[in-house]
Amino acid sequence: MTSKKVLGFIGLGNMGYHMAKHLIRNQYEIKLYDINRSILDDFKEDNVGIASSPKDVADQADIVLVSLPTPQVVKKVALGEDGIISGNKVSTYIDLSTSGKDVSAEVGEAFLKKGIKVLDSPVSGGVSGAEKGTLALMVAGEKKLFEEHYEMLKLIGSKVMYAGDQIGQGQVIKVINNLLSSSALALTSEAMVLGVKAGLDPNTMIDILNVSSGRNSATEDKFKKSVINRKFDYGFSTNLAYKDMKLCMELAEKMEVPMFLGQHITHFWRYSITQGNGEEDYTRIINHFEKWADIEVGELDGE
Repeated sequence: MTSKKVLGFIGLGNMGYHMAKHLIRNQYEIKLYDINRSILDDFKEDNVGIASSPKDVADQADIVLVSLPTPQVVKKVALGEDGIISGNKVSTYIDLSTSGKDVSAEVGEAFLKKGIKVLDSPVSGGVSGAEKGTLALMVAGEKKLFEEHYEMLKLIGSKVMYAGDQIGQGQVIKVINNLLSSSALALTSEAMVLGVKAGLDPNTMIDILNVSSGRNSATEDKFKKSVINRKFDYGFSTNLAYKDMKLCMELAEKMEVPMFLGQHITHFWRYSITQGNGEEDYTRIINHFEKWADIEVGELDGE
């Protein structure tokens, strides 16, 4: 791909904001759209244009990337009234959202019928990964198209991996990843509460776990960054965590694969939402265990 191609980017939330900034810093001409018009005030660079709708983006850009919160929003932005599919210039559509296999395949099929090429490319790594440009991208679609856009995608994430040639396969590995990640966070929370209740220092626990077989994404990243310091600011909501796990369970049901443990852990995340935690950071999942054990996993006095 050459830098002469004009990019479009739709969805400037916690993740999309930083991904778009990386592309802008690398001198791509880019057209932006977000339903939150105030966020667009942060983009004053000379190579940035502001569009009035998804269609307007697709009328001006050759390649349109989207980073959107739910499958329903992805479908509306892609195929709805004034959607990307109505654009006159767009030739390639890249979905960076976690939209699920079914919606990804449906949207992809609609674009392909119009002659618009498609890459399904969900990302992992959280807001910090988006900000640092160290995200993992799980890309599915035509291999040649993947190779053509590889260098551009490397500006968004340091780990750009090819998942398969079928649109939706990137979504499959992404929802499996998020099931494992959220499960690790919940189970680590439960275990940490037990340890602190038994008198262990939480930082010491994390240090020991991280050089032992129990280490996972929660111990290596989330606990010291957002839990033990009581900031709960990792940048991913409980609603979104549950949404991704639910997509995984729906896929498993469709594929007739039993998910005994997955169903239980997903149900627990649903419980957290019923307790009013939906919009809160998903690291607050630990608060339920703390309440039940009457203990807090925080810095000890003097630290």
